[in-house]
Amino acid sequence: MYRVLIVEDDPMVAMINEQYVNRNKQFRVVKSCRDGKSALDYLMEHEVDLLVLDVFMPYMSGVELLREIRARQIALEVIMVTAANDSSTLEETIHLGVLDYLVKPFAFDRFQIALEKYVSQMEVLQNNSTLSQKKIDSIIENARGGSVDRGIPKGIQERTLTTIRDFFGEHPGEWFTGDQIAESVGLSGVTVRRYLGHLVRLGELIEDTDYETGGRPSTLYRTK
Repeated sequence: MYRVLIVEDDPMVAMINEQYVNRNKQFRVVKSCRDGKSALDYLMEHEVDLLVLDVFMPYMSGVELLREIRARQIALEVIMVTAANDSSTLEETIHLGVLDYLVKPFAFDRFQIALEKYVSQMEVLQNNSTLSQKKIDSIIENARGGSVDRGIPKGIQERTLTTIRDFFGEHPGEWFTGDQIAESVGLSGVTVRRYLGHLVRLGELIEDTDYETGGRPSTLYRTK
């Protein structure tokens, strides 16, 4: 499970970010800090895999913290979550190697895409001691928010797509709701439904509506 540090001075936004992170079973929030200085102090004593970082904060801004992290060679990835939408801040954070950049207010679905980028990148790096040019291209393009494979639209990560396909490969011909699949594979329902829609459009899955739920109808999916 990947360890996440949230650095955000607005308590409400920090709480929302923590909820968004913890809804993905591959991550857990280990700490939330209100400013860059306290975050740096924490990072000097504890290992963290991923930083969810705001820009505008007291004592030390997010950009200043990011510079210190890189200068001290603290090994972690960074997702910026901020109201700063000016080109100079974006340019500097890109130069400092952020994985993704989300502008407030953002949707839960977009936040999950950022987390999936991290998972996809880490799994490729951890499972391959040497990398082919194709895998290197995939990592770099993934960090830019797309895929080298033009058949995969933006927001669809190959690793997550494989996870969904593998699930149906283990249950051929069986019907499942999106929530059942999400619970089984450890992803959010919103994320899973996006991939299910993609597989339906490709013709790999078929969908149907179950009206006998005793309440709101639910959509079911299975392989053809």
